[in-house]
Amino acid sequence: MRVIFMGTPEFSVPVLDALVDAGHDIAAVYCQPPRPAGRGKKERPTPVHARALELDLPVRHPRTLKSPETQAEFAALDADVAVVVAYGLILPQAVLDAPRHGCLNIHASLLPRWRGAAPIHRAIMAGDAETGICIMQMEAGLDTGPVLLRDATPIGAEETTQDLHDRLSAMGAELIVRALQRPSDLTPEPQPDQGVTYADKIAKAEARIDWTQPAAQVSRQIRGLSSFPGAWSVLNGERIKFLRCRIVPGSGQPGQILNGLTVACGDGAVEITVAQREGKRAMPTIEVLRGLDLPAGAAFD
Repeated sequence: MRVIFMGTPEFSVPVLDALVDAGHDIAAVYCQPPRPAGRGKKERPTPVHARALELDLPVRHPRTLKSPETQAEFAALDADVAVVVAYGLILPQAVLDAPRHGCLNIHASLLPRWRGAAPIHRAIMAGDAETGICIMQMEAGLDTGPVLLRDATPIGAEETTQDLHDRLSAMGAELIVRALQRPSDLTPEPQPDQGVTYADKIAKAEARIDWTQPAAQVSRQIRGLSSFPGAWSVLNGERIKFLRCRIVPGSGQPGQILNGLTVACGDGAVEITVAQREGKRAMPTIEVLRGLDLPAGAAFD
């Protein structure tokens, strides 16, 4: 099929690779414009932009799709379908209607649960037992379109957002290739009105750990915010991020360090297995402990 691909972050790259490997004709790749990054604040292409250049594919990165000129350029590509995955711009109706089979979105949740911006983070933070991928026929509403294909997967007890991100990206790549084999054979399934939830963007205030919460909730927060933005707490005036953990037996005052980097919560305890000190890389706990001064009774606040 003649495909317009629309995606921006690392999550989208395996999908682009899968479409190319499956032999589809990529008419153009749409992504967000390069943005300043690094110490020198030089403009850096997005992961999809960089991969498209490696594949020698034409790249477009308009800042908006609202102008008649941009919409005309999109329609002129004469595509069979547009595949959209974590693109980052709202698609106007003229864009949604341009490809012969419309625009298909790869969404990282089991719709209608977790519509919106941060479905992977929210699924883990809410303690969901499973999540998955939906191939959705896009319409004007926020992730409201009918679902063409879906595939579920359990969420592991110690799985982080980064872990799940990588698994779901691969699942999305496999599912969209399957969907494009015979798109006219797919039966759109309208989303039910019941069970709708919204995955709001992660706010900075959500990253600081409240140790009075039960260990299960603290674990979800740490895993759900790993690797970005990273749940954190303060020890001796230093902010430390926690990236991996497990729930373990233990009790004490909330925030108290019981042994190693096992920390008491409001109910139970969590053992931190990977952490990151200020200005340093993420490290296993055994390496983090070598540089920490932990007197008896030390506690995070």
